[in-house]
Amino acid sequence: MPKIDVLNMAGEKVSELELSEAVFAVEPNTSAMHIAVVNYLANQRQGTQSTLTRSEVSGGGKKPWRQKGTGRARQGSTRSPQWYHGGIAHGPKPRSYRFAINKKVKRLALKSAFSAKVADNEMIVIDEIKLDAIKTKDMVKALAAVKAAKKALIVLPEKDDVIYRSARNIEGVKVAPVNAISVYDILNCDSLVVAKDAVAKIEEVYA
Repeated sequence: MPKIDVLNMAGEKVSELELSEAVFAVEPNTSAMHIAVVNYLANQRQGTQSTLTRSEVSGGGKKPWRQKGTGRARQGSTRSPQWYHGGIAHGPKPRSYRFAINKKVKRLALKSAFSAKVADNEMIVIDEIKLDAIKTKDMVKALAAVKAAKKALIVLPEKDDVIYRSARNIEGVKVAPVNAISVYDILNCDSLVVAKDAVAKIEEVYA
């Protein structure tokens, strides 16, 4: 069973925590993580891009020249795709890029992402992530004390507006409660900073 040091906000070791093997020590499945990341990014796409087809651009009602006898290629409209100011052929139209993935694959991907962070020593557990007031300076100081990388994901047991507002202006830092973390967020950070209570919640849900 893997063990990890538990730090306080000052960066001092206060205890040790045994992590669940079922969540934090599985063999990382790169295929599952890849599917989960592609799914996350696809679901973020708005899909609102649009181009005008030949039936939607203005003009082109009159045949530019007669069908035969001019020596030129036959044309029916000045708004065909090959014409300047013509419509776009096979251009994008508004559509949804969303797709669903199997729940088992999603769970495996999350476990793999957590295990990869533990294996790479990129997970930091803090006994309690708490601030008395909304203060970005205090959050920067705390992250520096626990030696978190510039790109960090702070995972809380539940939504905390004080922590969120203290960290939102720090470049590269993201705050998320346990029920809102994604495989993309975990893999995209260099340091996974997790509250001790959040670790218990993660194990309760995914073990």
